[in-house]
Amino acid sequence: MDSGSLIGLTRIAGGPETGGAPSAACDHGTAAIDVDLAALHGSIAALARSMRDELDTRRFFEGVSSRVRQLIPHDRLVLACLEEGGHTLSVFGQHAAGGPVRHDGHDTIACHPGNRYPCGEIGHASLFAGQPELMRDCQTDPRIADAESARQCPLMAGLRAWLALPLYGAEHVSGALIIGSAAPDVYTEAHLEMGQRIAALIGPLVEAIALLHKERHRRRRLAVLPEVARVVGTSLNVGEIFDQVGDAVRPMLDFDVMVARLIGSSGVFERRDFRVSDQPDEHLADRPEDYSFGSRILAREPVLLRDARAELDPEFPGDRRLVERGGSIIAVPLIFGERVGGVLGFTKRQPHWFDEGDVEVAAGIAVHVVVAIQHQRLAEEQRRLAAVEGRARQLEQRVARLRGALSDQYRFDRIIGEAPAFREALDQAARVAPAETTVLLTGESGTGKELVARAIHYASRRAEGPFVAVNCAALPETLIESELFGHERGAFTGADKLTRGRFELAAGGTLFLDEIGELAPAVQSKLLRVLQERQYERVGGTATLSADVRLVTATNHDLEQAVVDGRFRGDLYYRLAVFRVHLPALRERTDDVLMLADHFLGEFAGRMGRSEAELSAEARDLLVAHRWPGNIRELQNAIERALILADGDLISAAHLGIPAPPPTAAVSPSGPAAVPSPPPVIQSLAEVEKQAILEALRRAKGNKSRAAVALGIGRTQLYTLMRRFGLIS
Repeated sequence: MDSGSLIGLTRIAGGPETGGAPSAACDHGTAAIDVDLAALHGSIAALARSMRDELDTRRFFEGVSSRVRQLIPHDRLVLACLEEGGHTLSVFGQHAAGGPVRHDGHDTIACHPGNRYPCGEIGHASLFAGQPELMRDCQTDPRIADAESARQCPLMAGLRAWLALPLYGAEHVSGALIIGSAAPDVYTEAHLEMGQRIAALIGPLVEAIALLHKERHRRRRLAVLPEVARVVGTSLNVGEIFDQVGDAVRPMLDFDVMVARLIGSSGVFERRDFRVSDQPDEHLADRPEDYSFGSRILAREPVLLRDARAELDPEFPGDRRLVERGGSIIAVPLIFGERVGGVLGFTKRQPHWFDEGDVEVAAGIAVHVVVAIQHQRLAEEQRRLAAVEGRARQLEQRVARLRGALSDQYRFDRIIGEAPAFREALDQAARVAPAETTVLLTGESGTGKELVARAIHYASRRAEGPFVAVNCAALPETLIESELFGHERGAFTGADKLTRGRFELAAGGTLFLDEIGELAPAVQSKLLRVLQERQYERVGGTATLSADVRLVTATNHDLEQAVVDGRFRGDLYYRLAVFRVHLPALRERTDDVLMLADHFLGEFAGRMGRSEAELSAEARDLLVAHRWPGNIRELQNAIERALILADGDLISAAHLGIPAPPPTAAVSPSGPAAVPSPPPVIQSLAEVEKQAILEALRRAKGNKSRAAVALGIGRTQLYTLMRRFGLIS
């Protein structure tokens, strides 16, 4: 019946309820029936006026049952509403004349999931498909194969005869009106026709009232969301507040388990989840794709499973676990910006527990859970950044202290020596340090070339950058190019990973190449290109890298002669020798010997806990008289060795392990002066080095490692010198 007819009937009713004469027969005249229907509609009109308040369905249905009984005799009147697309059924109202009330706790307007009957338990599929049903006696009717099953139907239990009438809402069957009797053979086709007229009158209004109360219930449930937001705002740790979120949600969305699972960057669920449950934790599947509904979640679609056993697919590993548990499930995506970053799930062991309204509430909760997780991640990131910044500050402070100590240690005024030639060399080095000019340091081995190179670095604008030192003589010819320029993975046998060379490691700082004269011709050529173009490639690579370094080189050879002999490229030499600084040998710095000896003695004695150690007068005379072919390094080694050999605090000449100088001519006490000794023969620098090596080998009884230590040079460098002097083939 449309709204116009409904209004018309309301007008016919004329206000207060008026009853017609009671009748148990079905042969009333048309006028009497219309009056009774009008009276019935008057009751419904009164119900319409009460829709602003909460509905007392029991009292209302007593009146409706009384009016209907004047038209159709009955012992029980039940009005049921279909829920959630016809999956469940609830009782809108009921009245029994003197009999027990059978559907307490299943009221439609209570909107509680426990109030619903699964439609599978009700049966009568044709009724909900729109077919009215007249049952004269369920115990003898051939359509009822099992009388016991009829008695077990919740709506018809205890009845022998009934009229089952579909109720129509705006567009479809919205429920059923059951008019029943405990006695058989009560109803006829006339009763069925009357029942249909009554159902047509009641149906639209009942649907409207049910929708109204559901909307009220929906608003009450959504009112829980501000409380969820309040709980979320109390902490930046989701794990701490998730139980409180569950407590806030449960009154409006009852569940057994609430769980939030996050999806990592690899698409796999993170091991950590957030859970509220009174059940033991269970292992869930690892990926969204392990669930039949996983693709829907990833597509941002909420999922409602009214009956997990009926709707899931055990072929999916995740579904199998849920099917074993059964019940009803809601899963809504947790959306972080443009990405689904997790899922919020609710489960209940009872099937058909959740409905679409619950999905709406769950989606609202998910928004707040996302906010909470984002806040937690932001807090964690801020804590991590604060920790990183704290460590960075500590490292910066430590680096600053170390850099300050290094720059202080390698200041030019900290270098020991007062010999004029040596001071002149240091003055030249200090003058060139602030510039970017390439510097070539020359001098014998052990004269302090690396020390001066470091002083140049720490006095330059590159002092904040690295200082990288390479001894070219200590590296095999086959590796020197890779060592300097680096190599790509697979560049040669054994190159199993990319390795950065010294030029790359020294970026922004200074690269010191000692023994530059030992470079192979191929490497000399590549080094020349770096100096000219400030670019290079790794061995086996094609990418061009920038050489942002200042180059300081050193040699103990005569590079000019090497150029003449064709052993060193002339163009490279002139690139390297833009500014030359020559460091004098120790034998040319006689006045500095004792100063250096006292420095080394104090340094080694402090390490060994022998601060009272000192040099005897004979030891001092011997130190001054010695020629020091190994220069400062030899002096340093001699002092360390003497301190180890000396039993007491006084170091004698014998402890030094250096030969005594040859005797000088003296005046005879009994006659004229003896014939003076001839002047010493001046030897070349190469001859002095050769003799020093031979003497060291003799003392070491041929042990080259010990001889190298005595000379203050590396074993590889000793072999290089021995080959140069023809001492080995």
